[in-house]
Amino acid sequence: MATQLEPHLHADEDAFRSEVQQFLAAHFPAELKGKANALAGVDGPTDETPAQTRWREAVGERGWGTPTWPKEYGGGGLTKAQAKIVEQEFAKVGAYNPIGGMGVMMFGPTLLEYGSEEQKREHIPPICRGEIRWCQGYSEPNAGSDLANLQTFAEDKGDHYIVNGQKTWTSGGQWADKCFAIVRTDKSDKHRGISFMLIDMDAPGVEVRPITMISGTSPFCETFFDNVKVPKANLVGEEGQGWTIGKRLLQHERTNISGGGRLASMMGRSLGEIAKKYGETDAAGELADKVLRDRIADFEIRWNSFLLTARRAVEESKAQGGVSEISSVLKKLGTKLSQERSELMIEIRGLQGLGWEGEEFTDGELEAVRGWLFGKATTIYGGSTEIQNNIIAKRVLGMLDHQ
Repeated sequence: MATQLEPHLHADEDAFRSEVQQFLAAHFPAELKGKANALAGVDGPTDETPAQTRWREAVGERGWGTPTWPKEYGGGGLTKAQAKIVEQEFAKVGAYNPIGGMGVMMFGPTLLEYGSEEQKREHIPPICRGEIRWCQGYSEPNAGSDLANLQTFAEDKGDHYIVNGQKTWTSGGQWADKCFAIVRTDKSDKHRGISFMLIDMDAPGVEVRPITMISGTSPFCETFFDNVKVPKANLVGEEGQGWTIGKRLLQHERTNISGGGRLASMMGRSLGEIAKKYGETDAAGELADKVLRDRIADFEIRWNSFLLTARRAVEESKAQGGVSEISSVLKKLGTKLSQERSELMIEIRGLQGLGWEGEEFTDGELEAVRGWLFGKATTIYGGSTEIQNNIIAKRVLGMLDHQ
């Protein structure tokens, strides 16, 4: 039976591939070839060009920015095979996915699992169309690694809550429209007293103060809530379910900031190609520095092996119903490898890899230095490496009793 079905399946895939190609020919502006998705980062607001707007709207209308999400909420409703075809055909013409950000990476998948029907219909479609920016209200000054120690409190006032407290390291908070946050609704129980709710960033009483990083950018904020009114309809799940929902969202975050997601797209040109530009080559066109050549080869092998493992692990998790604790393994390894690459990049470029400003440095060289510095945070945010070690020990290896 499988043999009889194969020609039909291939025909369907070929027809869909042709549909994607026709869509790209009709809608993807040539001037955007090779560009990146500004919505996927937290580097600040971007004024879309008319071409960028048309491209985002075209992809959003098809739901192909979130290809496997349910069609009834604005997603593509595609199979995994079809989603892969979209990814492949976009890559062939140098087209980026214009739909992204925290709404796609973290909040959307979590809301699809835990949200009410009304919440899904309200919040998922704008995410699929790239019309809204979300930020994350998790960490607090005294609740970082020990996140369950959070003290931001939501007082029940009947048909709404009044929220008071402070969050920190709010990525993109100064540009976000809405915040998904975990807050305390019961002070008598550390974990069961936490709830998950949605807060409008333009609500009276919300204040953000950007934090300047060592890289020179300010992608993070301190966020203050002073008697902020939050409707009861913005509670996701039930009161006291926030710790469970919040942990699930973190699994999505860790998968996306590991090789299973965002880091894979950050690598760009191979280190070997870059090294040939800055170092001497031999008669065969290879790097003359054999030690550096060996180190680059060693890294590229380990990185590509990790990417293949990450892809397999992510697909296995999705087949079992979504992300899992394996995201902690991916996050731990992927972020460490990305830091290693940044350090190698600085070494390869020599003095040109140490620039902070000045016309003698290219934009790429200056960006690499800032990326190297910013990358030091990747092993901290999303749950520090020490926290990932605990999760791996408890939930993957079963070494310790866990809560």
